[in-house]
Amino acid sequence: MSGRHEEDGEYLMVAAAVHARVDSTRIRTIERMGFSAVREGPTLDATVALTAEAVGNLPKPPAGPIVAEGGEFYEEPAERVGLSFQPEFKYVESIGERETVQAAHHAAYAARDLLL
Repeated sequence: MSGRHEEDGEYLMVAAAVHARVDSTRIRTIERMGFSAVREGPTLDATVALTAEAVGNLPKPPAGPIVAEGGEFYEEPAERVGLSFQPEFKYVESIGERETVQAAHHAAYAARDLLL
């Protein structure tokens, strides 16, 4: 997720979904990426919708869980956020998952810079 801060009186939020194969300590491969962008303020609903759209923009749905950091969703319980995602949703638990989330952050920041 990138762009949850106001810049010149507006927002441009960009989300990147990274479909990766990971083990407990690292990324094995990055299979695909999906992106979405919206020009609205950072609310929980807008953030969830933006992220769900990015996941939906993957060429094919992931078989495993969708993983994010709790801060991306304002520390809401994973069970509540997970209602908007399939197959399942959880917060980061391993180093490999954290590295995948970091890859998504870098992709979102780069895409946002290109759109500005």
